[in-house]
Amino acid sequence: MQGLIVAAGQGLRLRSISPSKPLAMVGGATLIERVIETAASAGVDRFVVVTGYEAERLTAFLTAVAARLSLEIEAVFNPDWRAANGVSVAAAEARLDDRFLLMMADHLLDASIIADLAARQADPDEVVLAIDRRLDNPLVDLDDVTRVRTDPQGRILAIGKLMADYDAFDCGLFLASKALIAAIRDDLADGGKGGISEGMTGLARAGKALTFDIGDRFWLDVDDAVAYDQAEQFTAP
Repeated sequence: MQGLIVAAGQGLRLRSISPSKPLAMVGGATLIERVIETAASAGVDRFVVVTGYEAERLTAFLTAVAARLSLEIEAVFNPDWRAANGVSVAAAEARLDDRFLLMMADHLLDASIIADLAARQADPDEVVLAIDRRLDNPLVDLDDVTRVRTDPQGRILAIGKLMADYDAFDCGLFLASKALIAAIRDDLADGGKGGISEGMTGLARAGKALTFDIGDRFWLDVDDAVAYDQAEQFTAP
C-alpha cells in the first residue's frame, strides 16, 4: 500500500516548539518519522511526502530516513504550499497509485487503525475517512478539529470545522483514490479553496464519502503546544 503524507504547511501554532512542524521532536523522534514508522509497521511500503515550507530541510531529512529505514520515500514539492491542504494532495497526483492512504504529518494514530483502514473494501470512486465518534474524547481540540455528520449507514453528509450538528471527528486518515483529487479540482474550478474537506464534501454529495469508525483507539492531532505536551506523554519510553 502506498502512503501520501501532507507536510507542506507552516505549522504556525507549533512554531514555539519547532520552526518546522514535521521535524518537531516528540518523545525522541520527529513527528514525521513517527508517522512514517507507524504506517510502515501497518504495511505501508512506499511513501510520497508533499513538502512546501522548509522544503529543502525536510527533503534532506526524508532522504536520511529512507536510507535508515530502508523505505521508498519520495518528496514532492508543492510551490503553492500556502494554499489549502487539498492543493498539496493534488500536487502529488502524478506520483500516486489509484488507491492510497492519505495521512497528515502531524497526526499520530494507533498502527492498527492504519492497517484496518487499508484492508477496507471500497469502490474506485469512493473515499473512506477514519472517524472518532467519541464526542467527549479529551484529546480533541474542539476549536480546531474537523467535524463530521454521517447518515445511519455511515456515509458522510457534511464535513467541516465549527459545525454545530455533528456526530464524529475527522482523524486525518483516508483510504483515498484519485476521485478525491478530482473532487478537489472541481471545487477549485467552482471558486472554492480546494481543501481536503471541500473535496470530501463534493464526494459526499455523490454518496461516495464513507467512514471507518476507529472505536476507542488512540489518535492525536499535534497542532499546538497543548497537543504537543499530550504527544510527549503518549510517546514517552
